[in-house]
Amino acid sequence: MEQKSNKMAVMPVNRLMLGMGLPIVLSMALQAVYNIVDSAFVSNMREGGEQALNALTLAFPVQMLMVAVAVGTGVGTNALMARNLGSGDRKNASRVAGNAMLLGTAIYLVFLLFGIFGVRGYIGTQTSNQEIMTMAVDYLSICCIFSIGIVFFTILEKVIQSTGRSMYSTIAQISGAVTNIILDPIMIYGLLGCPEWGVKGAAYATVIGQIVSALLALFFHLKYDREIDNAWKYKAPSGEIIRNIYAIGFPAIIAQALMSFMTYALNVIFIAIGEDVVTAYGLYYKIQQFILFAAFGLRDAITPIVSFSHGMGDRKRICDGIKYGMIYTLSIMIFGLILIEVFAQPFSSLFGLSGQTQSLCISAMRIVSLSFLFAGANIAYQGIFQALDGGLESLIISVCRQFLFVIPLAWGFSKIAAENSDRTWLIWTTFPIAEGVTALIAFFLMKRIRRRLEKKLAAVQCDEAEAETEGERAV
Repeated sequence: MEQKSNKMAVMPVNRLMLGMGLPIVLSMALQAVYNIVDSAFVSNMREGGEQALNALTLAFPVQMLMVAVAVGTGVGTNALMARNLGSGDRKNASRVAGNAMLLGTAIYLVFLLFGIFGVRGYIGTQTSNQEIMTMAVDYLSICCIFSIGIVFFTILEKVIQSTGRSMYSTIAQISGAVTNIILDPIMIYGLLGCPEWGVKGAAYATVIGQIVSALLALFFHLKYDREIDNAWKYKAPSGEIIRNIYAIGFPAIIAQALMSFMTYALNVIFIAIGEDVVTAYGLYYKIQQFILFAAFGLRDAITPIVSFSHGMGDRKRICDGIKYGMIYTLSIMIFGLILIEVFAQPFSSLFGLSGQTQSLCISAMRIVSLSFLFAGANIAYQGIFQALDGGLESLIISVCRQFLFVIPLAWGFSKIAAENSDRTWLIWTTFPIAEGVTALIAFFLMKRIRRRLEKKLAAVQCDEAEAETEGERAV
């Protein structure tokens, strides 16, 4: 009876996906605010603005890696909790949530140690410019040492979404983003009696905003997720649950971690052309995150909806989840493509760039955004694959779109650009090519998963029919 009253089981899928997806989309788009707002303010500092922007670009891959591990843990937690709730197993869902909190603690400790001991060595692999290195080390050290906010918010966000209450995670995300926006100019420029901390101020504003989001998410989880029992006994470490979380979430970790590795590798490749190319790419990457993160947000609605329906064994709701998930994701990407193509010039002018760097940034916007339609399909497929036990297929998509095709193409085009600066635009075509080829691969992987799903559902129906027949004979 309880399951029949759950909106995840009864609400029409198109309405459910919009109801769950729109708050998550807003939440994920706002997650991009942390980096883009920092970039906007530091680029307009009185001195060294462009160097500061470059420093944030060099720090960015580790920030992405931090989010990658937390997101992957959250995705596995989300899908596993949704499946248990879909099958009516509240006890196991509570154990999943409890183990997720333990994993969050372990993740934070790793990045805390990196923040203390590893940051300078990492930054030194990307630049020899001492001014940029000092700024990057200051910024990244603070973000890692106080990463407790981003780690726990990311996991709690997925826990809340698994119960269908994504609005509360969005409120927490908005609160942190607003806090960051308010504190950035105060701490960077030294307003209202605060010291002028520059890049350090941007880092402090970021981590304070993240901690605000985490505290609010914890409050909402404890108050509203009544399906979950937060008693200490459910927080006992379980090897089986942790394995199951990462069986689902590991592809998501790889997907996000590959974004981190890809950005790091591209920083190293592009520096051979010039620091202005690295700065332009880093800035564009943060601008496009508003669109890509929105697609990631909808993917995070697709996964629990399809996973819940999978747990119920409801073929129609699974198919509807796939259909509407793809339609809504592609709609977001079409909107993003139009937005960036039309407003490339105004967006780039917000960041106090030199003429050459701004020109490179506009070129990146106009060319790379052509990849959005293919990227939207790939992102939606990843959410669908994760929900239907297609962890390997999801991993294949991640490797293709963020490593296998991108790095070799970027390296080859960079060699041409280094010899002839008039052909620098070639490096930006790397991304539409990589996403397009990956989308074709994803299409064929989806066909394979559909066949596997049909066999599984047919077997379940056969078992249910046999059980019903045996019951009638017993009567």
